[in-house]
Amino acid sequence: MTEPAITTTRLTRYDRTMLRLMNDRRGAAWYATAARRRLAVAAHITLTAAIGGLLTVFFLVEGEPLWTVAVTAVLFLPWMVATGVINAATRGLLELRERALDERQSAERTRVLALAHRATTLLLLAGAAALLISGGLDGDAPKAYAAPLLITVLVVHWLMPLWVAGWRAQDEPGDDEVAHA
Repeated sequence: MTEPAITTTRLTRYDRTMLRLMNDRRGAAWYATAARRRLAVAAHITLTAAIGGLLTVFFLVEGEPLWTVAVTAVLFLPWMVATGVINAATRGLLELRERALDERQSAERTRVLALAHRATTLLLLAGAAALLISGGLDGDAPKAYAAPLLITVLVVHWLMPLWVAGWRAQDEPGDDEVAHA
């Protein structure tokens, strides 16, 4: 694999290793179509919500039910697999350093981050409004839910670029498309 033509900085051994890893096509069947990529994103969102819900139950319910910790630990395995599928589908768009990306990838990363930022901003606004409205209706802010809500928004802020990139990833060109290009 050659280094991207755009870079003026030499890639480090770490950069080359990550570039090889993110461009490894052995698992391509997992994300070969838009439907499979979107399924991976939907599964990742669902698993993230389930893990977050279980951790919220663990911290908010009296008696700290330990079963939630066990189920959370089990759910982390498919969550990590889904993360890997999305990263492979985007060829490491968000994991590679900027110097390892070509111009097209760098522009796509900028678009993905901008879209994710807008989506997270809307979620923050919705969360703040929900807390303010529920506090206004009850006459007291729901303090018990403020921390889980903020942690949820932080996790979504962290993962939103990955979800957006996975959702927007394009199909790989077929052999006949490459020959005609």
